Amino acid sequence: MSSQSTLADDDLFGEAAAEMREEVESHLADARGELPDPDAVWETEADNVLGVLNALRSALDADDAQEHFRQAKKTFIVGQRADAFDDPDSLEAEIESVEELLTAIADAEELVGDLTGTMPQLRSQLQEAVEAGSAAGDAESESADEADADEAEA
Repeated sequence: MSSQSTLADDDLFGEAAAEMREEVESHLADARGELPDPDAVWETEADNVLGVLNALRSALDADDAQEHFRQAKKTFIVGQRADAFDDPDSLEAEIESVEELLTAIADAEELVGDLTGTMPQLRSQLQEAVEAGSAAGDAESESADEADADEAEA
């Protein structure tokens, strides 16, 4: 009876392993399906740089893809530790590929976020510099006009 029980356990383990692999593959496919649209990341219609940056930051949102990826990786780790997969290397390669892409998207999103905060501040500083330069130019103009008037009187 124990050999039949072992055979049934092996069958169940095989089924569970196949289901785990399908789950990992399904979550990876869902993660890829939730990646940002390449055209939305590349093309934009905006009136200014801040509009472009905000649109890009929205286009780079990969939270749903990240959640599916997390589920895929979690299931893969359990299956890998249980030695449940016949070919874990192919799944691991797929996971690494999606992970690298999600990391690149997160890095880009962080850079865009930094620029979104920096550009309005930079614009203000540039406007202040222009205004200060105009004020200094006006003061120099007035001094030159006064000097010209003094020379004319002499």
